[in-house]
Amino acid sequence: MISYEPFYKTLKEKNITTYKLITHYNISRSLIDRLKHNKPITTVTLNDLCTILECKVEDIMVYIRD
Repeated sequence: MISYEPFYKTLKEKNITTYKLITHYNISRSLIDRLKHNKPITTVTLNDLCTILECKVEDIMVYIRD
């Protein structure tokens, strides 16, 4: 299973809110919801988030063995 828990830690470390992602970076609310519920996202989206947050993939997601 992929977990996006690191994403929220990274947001906190970078002092960026989900509201700012939505309003300033045009990230959709549905994407935030997908991340919150550990639903799949595209690699393009993952790349966009890494670019915005200036971080690595590991700072966004982690694989947890079922």
